Amino acid sequence: MKDDEHVQERAEQTRRSLLEAAASLFDERGYAGTSISDITARSGHTSGAIYFHYTSKERLALAVVQEHFATWPPLIDRHTGPQVPALEQLIRLSFAVARAFRDDIVVRAGARLWTERSLIAAPFPPPFIGWIDAVGAMLERAHGEGELAAHVDPLPAARTIVCAFFGLHTVSEALDGRRLVEDHLVELWTLLLPSLQAAPRHPGHTAELLAAARGA
Repeated sequence: MKDDEHVQERAEQTRRSLLEAAASLFDERGYAGTSISDITARSGHTSGAIYFHYTSKERLALAVVQEHFATWPPLIDRHTGPQVPALEQLIRLSFAVARAFRDDIVVRAGARLWTERSLIAAPFPPPFIGWIDAVGAMLERAHGEGELAAHVDPLPAARTIVCAFFGLHTVSEALDGRRLVEDHLVELWTLLLPSLQAAPRHPGHTAELLAAARGA
């Protein structure tokens, strides 16, 4: 039994090593610019290992994208709950997501591969729907807590926030490789928060809230 567990553990380590090596190359060079031989050189594993665990470059790219999408549910769970007001949780979550897009190679690669999906013969998960639902639920809770302005309809507002957030990431990636994405996010929330809050706070309070959320 222990031998079987050891074999399974080794296999999982190999799969992860291949996934991360491929992700680093997809992020650097894109899908078309990455070959199986590139992945073998970066990972230290043979092409046979790639074909055994993933069967093709397309399936390996799909696995990276699926891992990208799998990152978000546990992250959302960590930033939702009754302990902190919903708007503050939403802001904290946005910074956590921004850091993942900046620092997590699989998340970065998954984002690039999704934009190159027309080159990849594999069915990709639909984007953004889960984010709109999650942000909408947080805004609904903010409404129930009396924190959301009366004129704000949670679902359209959620779509707008998601569009603004991912648009910000696209611009930050193009201009500074997402190095300054947290600074840009502070600017975005400084603009959005007064229109979302039932009772907009003074600028010093907003700055403190954003600093705390960013630090968290």
